[in-house]
Amino acid sequence: AEHQHVRYNPLRDDWVLVSAHRVKRPWQGQFEKPPPEDVPRWDPKNPLCPGATRANGEVNPNYEGTFVFPNDFPALQPDAPEPDDSDHPLFRAAPARGVCKVMCFHPWSDLTLPLTSLPEIRAVIDAWAELATELGASYPWVQIFENKGAMMGCSNPHPHCQVWASSFLPNEACLEDRTQRQHLSQHGVPMLLEYAEQEASRK
Repeated sequence: AEHQHVRYNPLRDDWVLVSAHRVKRPWQGQFEKPPPEDVPRWDPKNPLCPGATRANGEVNPNYEGTFVFPNDFPALQPDAPEPDDSDHPLFRAAPARGVCKVMCFHPWSDLTLPLTSLPEIRAVIDAWAELATELGASYPWVQIFENKGAMMGCSNPHPHCQVWASSFLPNEACLEDRTQRQHLSQHGVPMLLEYAEQEASRK
């Protein structure tokens, strides 16, 4: 633990350098300010609030629980045109289609998901399951994720997440699918289940 070494990452089938001793060096890097604590509960100018107008001119309903809507600035669209054929193998492109949605967890902007009640959290999880099932019927990959903080690309403090469904498996998902299938085939047990059992037994 005190000296550099490489550790095997079974999900990625590669080795990662670990230099634990480097955390002892003096830190003169950037410090981030904590998120503001004075976020208003409701702000008519916040496009994720109930009753507010979004960038595309649509007005949100006065929702009281979760609220799902198509992302106004989607990274993926279902009707994107085919890319042009390439005249060289180093400059290939392939079609990428999909759907991007936004899901607000709660009508109040001054909450985060862990601060909501258990029934409210359950409603969020149920909505995630419904979205995954609905979009998974048409797309091979559905990813639900939440960016936290401006540093991570979150542009709005209102409690919300992104839901992306795509016509292709992203690189990491493709790789992890292959390594997990290989592990199951060789050892007869799902990799992540075995890993969790090993972590529990080793404490």
